[in-house]
Amino acid sequence: MFSKDSLRRLILPLIIEQFLSVMVGMADITMVSAAGEAAVSSVALVDLINVLILNIFAALATGGAVVCAQSIGAEHLDRANRAANQLMYIISAASLAMMALVLLFHRPLLGLLFGQVEPAVMEGAVTYFVISALSYPFIALYSGCAALLRAMGNSRASMLVSAWMNGQNIVGNAIFVFGFHRGVDGVAWSSLLSRIVAAVLMLLLLHSKRNPVRVQGLLSFRFEPDMMARILRIGVPNSLENSFFQLGRVLLVSLISTFGTVQTAANAVANNIDSFGVIPAQAIGLALITVVGQCVGAEAWDQVRRYTVKLMKLAYLCTWGLNAVLLAGLPLLLRLYSLSPETQWYATVLIFIHNGCAMLLWPMAFTMPNALRAAGDVKVPMVISVCSMILVRLGCSYILGVHFGLGVIGVWIAMVGDWVVRILFFVLRARQVLWKRHP
Repeated sequence: MFSKDSLRRLILPLIIEQFLSVMVGMADITMVSAAGEAAVSSVALVDLINVLILNIFAALATGGAVVCAQSIGAEHLDRANRAANQLMYIISAASLAMMALVLLFHRPLLGLLFGQVEPAVMEGAVTYFVISALSYPFIALYSGCAALLRAMGNSRASMLVSAWMNGQNIVGNAIFVFGFHRGVDGVAWSSLLSRIVAAVLMLLLLHSKRNPVRVQGLLSFRFEPDMMARILRIGVPNSLENSFFQLGRVLLVSLISTFGTVQTAANAVANNIDSFGVIPAQAIGLALITVVGQCVGAEAWDQVRRYTVKLMKLAYLCTWGLNAVLLAGLPLLLRLYSLSPETQWYATVLIFIHNGCAMLLWPMAFTMPNALRAAGDVKVPMVISVCSMILVRLGCSYILGVHFGLGVIGVWIAMVGDWVVRILFFVLRARQVLWKRHP
C-alpha cells in the first residue's frame, strides 16, 4: 500500500516538524537563560505541565487520526470527513475547558506541585502559566488539523505550518527578550501569537477542496454521537495514558525541585537537549499511525506486520546515528546555555544516561506501541504505561533519588528502568494482537 517514495514523503516532513518543535523549546530556554537560572527553572517547570495538557490534545487528535486513517484505507471518505468535523468539536471543547481551569486555579496548582521552589522561580512560573493557558485553544486546533493531514499522508503541509509557527516564535522571543528586555512573559507572549497564526493557517488548509478529507461547515454544529464515541474510544485511553505519563514527569520534577535550583536547571537543560535524540523515532511513531491505520482499514494485516517491522528498523537506525553525533558534540551544545560549572556537570551526566540508553531502548518503548494504537488496541497499552510509570519510574525515583541520595541522577536511572518494563510488555502485546490474532 505504501511505496518507498510515499513513505519518504510521509516521514521526512514529520522528522523536520519534530525537529522544529524541539528547536523552539530549546530557543525558549536558551533565550530566557539570559534572565538567569531562576527564569530557566520557571519556564521548565511550567512547560512540564504544558506538555501534559498539550499531550491531552494530541492524544484526542490521535483518536481522530486513527478513525480517519482507517476510513481512508477502507475507502469511506464520507466517514473520514465526518470524523474530521467531530474531532474539531472535541478538541475545541477540551481546550477551552482546560484554559478556564488553569486561569482559575493556576496559583494553587503551582503551589501544590512546586511549593518548595524559590520565590523568584514561583513568580516567573505564575506569569508564564497564565499566558500559556490563553494559547491552549489555538494549539489544540493546530494539533487536530495536523493529525488529520498526517492521516491523509500529507505531512508536508503540517511541516510548513510548523516551520512558520516555530520561526515566528523564535523571532518573537528575540524581540521580546532582547529588544524589550522581557523574561518569561516575553517568551510566553511570543508562543501565544505564533500559535494563533498556526491555528488559522491549519484551518484554511483543511478547508481546501484538494484534500480527500476536509473540515467544513463547522458553524452548523452537527454533532454525531456515534462518530464522537469512535474517536473517544481511542482518544480517551490514549489521552489518559499520556496524561499519567506527563503527570508522572511533573511529580518527578516536583521531587527534583527539592534537590535545589542547580539540579532543577540541569534537569531542564538535559530534557531540552536529549529530546533531539528521539526526534526520528517520534516522527516514525506518528507515521506508524497513518500507515498501520490505513492498512488496518483495508484489512491488510500482512502489510501491518511488514510496515511495523520496516519502520522500527528505520527508527533504530536513525536513533543510533543521531545520538552518536549528539553525544560527541555535547560540550559544544552546552555552551549555548548560561550555566554554572556544577549545573553543566549534572546536565552532561543526565544526557549521557538518556541518550546512551535511548539507542537501545527508546524506539521499542515508545515508537512501536503506536502500531497497536493504530490497530485500535489502546486500553492495554494504557494500562501498561500507567502501571510502569507509577511502580517503576515514580517508585524507583524516590528510592534512588531520596533514600539512596542520588538526587536527579537516581530519577533518570529509574526512567531507564521504566523503559525496560514497557518494552517487555509491549512486545508481548504486539505479538498477541498484530501477529497471533490476525495471522
